[in-house]
Amino acid sequence: MADFMSGQRRGFGFAGGFGGLMGMGGRAFLAGRRLAAGDLRLVLLAFLAERASHGYELIKALEERSGGFYTPSPGMVYPALTWLEEMGYASVAAEGAKKLYSITDAGRTYLSENREAADAMLRQLDYIGRKMGRVREIFGGFDEEEAGDGHGVEAARRELRHALREKRGAPAEERLRVAQILRDAAARIRGKG
Repeated sequence: MADFMSGQRRGFGFAGGFGGLMGMGGRAFLAGRRLAAGDLRLVLLAFLAERASHGYELIKALEERSGGFYTPSPGMVYPALTWLEEMGYASVAAEGAKKLYSITDAGRTYLSENREAADAMLRQLDYIGRKMGRVREIFGGFDEEEAGDGHGVEAARRELRHALREKRGAPAEERLRVAQILRDAAARIRGKG
């Protein structure tokens, strides 16, 4: 994969084993939240192929695509954009104090040659975004306006999360007891218990 993926890394995805060639499996969220430099550059190039953007717009695009899970720092994004410019894959137009980045013909060619890897990373970001949306739904619970007494529900939810954290690493028998309590509570909430 030429010079773009300096270091000749074979996998792609988030640093520390996030995703990789195995895709977004069960251990995906156990690793760090940082794209390797070459992967970040390729994703940024894919975004620039969609439209010219400022650096902060690219940071927001990554954050939105991952449902808030991955928000790269400016200290990661701007050096990656500088690298793309130095390699001739992106051009920069000054707009006052801002810089507008655009993909070049050489960048389009390079992206085309690496489309499979770019698409795989974009799918990973989409997958993470969907998962994060589900997590927010699960832990979000009631909308405070709909619940009426949102503060009571929120306090109870915090207390439950705290109690569950205290049971991490508990013996199997204790975990079974907690699981039964949660099932009973869910049934009572649904009016079936």
